[in-house]
Amino acid sequence: MLKTLKMTAVALVLAAGPAMAKDALKLVTVVTDANPQTQLMGMVLINQAIDRGVPTRILLCGPAADMALKDAPETATAPQPPKGASPQALLMAAMKKGAKAEVCAIYLPGKGAGPEVLLDGVTVAQPPAMAKTLLDRQARVWSF
Repeated sequence: MLKTLKMTAVALVLAAGPAMAKDALKLVTVVTDANPQTQLMGMVLINQAIDRGVPTRILLCGPAADMALKDAPETATAPQPPKGASPQALLMAAMKKGAKAEVCAIYLPGKGAGPEVLLDGVTVAQPPAMAKTLLDRQARVWSF
């Protein structure tokens, strides 16, 4: 009987481990997908993480970086069901909550544009700093 109780106690402690896990200390999200629904879901989850108090950095590359443009395409600005939000609107909401948003270093040169085309507060990622951030052991990395 004592052996069964000990085994049960050990099983409960092991099962409770994931439930007692803490949030990541930092979040780095890389968004590259051209699909507006994928972009929007990424932004929804980013905002949820920020609301949980997790400091967040967003790296936008390729077609997803278009949402960081002042003159963004309709795919980035058109409201999406079910709540009628757009990827760009939720990016801006995340930035208002303190997220740092950056476009890939090669994005603007590839467009033949300068940083003046970006939304206020969006910057160009510096590869050494971004690599350090992505490799930080305290950071969780998401990709959409």
